[in-house]
Amino acid sequence: MEQRPLQLGIDIGSTTAKLVLANGDTVLWQKYERHFSLVREKMACMLRELSAELALPAETPVCCAVSGSAGLGLSTAVGLPFVQEVFATSEIVSVRVPDASAAVELGGEDAKIIFFEGGLDERMNGT
Repeated sequence: MEQRPLQLGIDIGSTTAKLVLANGDTVLWQKYERHFSLVREKMACMLRELSAELALPAETPVCCAVSGSAGLGLSTAVGLPFVQEVFATSEIVSVRVPDASAAVELGGEDAKIIFFEGGLDERMNGT
């Protein structure tokens, strides 16, 4: 039987880096840290920490995607898929909280609100 891949989510915002490794609905490892504009260095450090703490076999299948306002550059540099953060947020809220009428996301430089009733509508303030 083929092993289902683990899911690795990387979110790079304007001030913080978030990394989550999950097996289905089970979170295996997560980290949230400020990156101080050293995005690649911080992500490399977090990935080394994940690897050391979990010691997964090299053949463990993992699927990965990057999101966040500062994630596009990283995803392009390392050849990983990029998922726009508002799309990612709306998808997971729709699955996890299907009756939600709105979701608010507060970031380091902006705030976003997604309205689900009457169609999908997103609003964002400026910096």
